[in-house]
Amino acid sequence: MGDYKLAEAEEKFAQIIWANEPVSSTELVKLCEKEMNWKKSTTYTVLKKLCERGIFQNENAIVSARLSREEFYGMQSRKYVEDVFAGSLPRFLAAFCGSRKLSQKEIEEMRKFIEENT
Repeated sequence: MGDYKLAEAEEKFAQIIWANEPVSSTELVKLCEKEMNWKKSTTYTVLKKLCERGIFQNENAIVSARLSREEFYGMQSRKYVEDVFAGSLPRFLAAFCGSRKLSQKEIEEMRKFIEENT
């Protein structure tokens, strides 16, 4: 599995791309200058890094996502469960829920999810 952890600035940058894609690299530079106070070189350096990691692509000066926001965060979440809970979803859910009780709606949503994915 790839590296799906982003530094804070990379994550903000990724959010800009996801919100505006497909976006020309020229427009992306302008957005990053306005939103993050980045210079053109910084934008291109971070873009290149995230393209190398397979998250985005820059083809013919048009930047777009290779992974949607949902796919990216889904992969990040699965990696976390693998690393911290030895891949055990029940152990993760027990830790996530802690001592709080699940609502009836949450239980029904989880049942529906399990039924649809088994």
